[in-house]
Amino acid sequence: MVVNRIVLRFSPPLVEQPIIYRLVKDYDLIINILKADINPHKEGFVVLEISGDSENYNRGLDYLRSVGVEIEPLSGTIHWNRERCLQCGACTTFCPTGALYLTRPEMEVHFDGSKCIVCESCLDVCVARAVEVRF
Repeated sequence: MVVNRIVLRFSPPLVEQPIIYRLVKDYDLIINILKADINPHKEGFVVLEISGDSENYNRGLDYLRSVGVEIEPLSGTIHWNRERCLQCGACTTFCPTGALYLTRPEMEVHFDGSKCIVCESCLDVCVARAVEVRF
């Protein structure tokens, strides 16, 4: 069983194609969409966690390449520096997955790296610069 997080980038002609559907139906892969976006120019990206049999996984990636989808590994990890954190909680409101969260009633910020999709939303809002990307 292979489990990987990858980023797929789509050109405008591919955005309206049922590409994710094909990965599930034709290659028996389990897809968890972590983040997706289509810009005004109809270029898109999706961050996926893909799992399945290694042969099906490789065949699925070959299919993506054959139709023109760019595939990138989800590189880098978010590092949260507890000592530097001011505990303001600003990052928690921008974290789409809940990887950065507040506990109550203590109102303390915590980080769960297993939920992080490295979207980097937290980087711009952290006034203490307690969050950074490590490659």
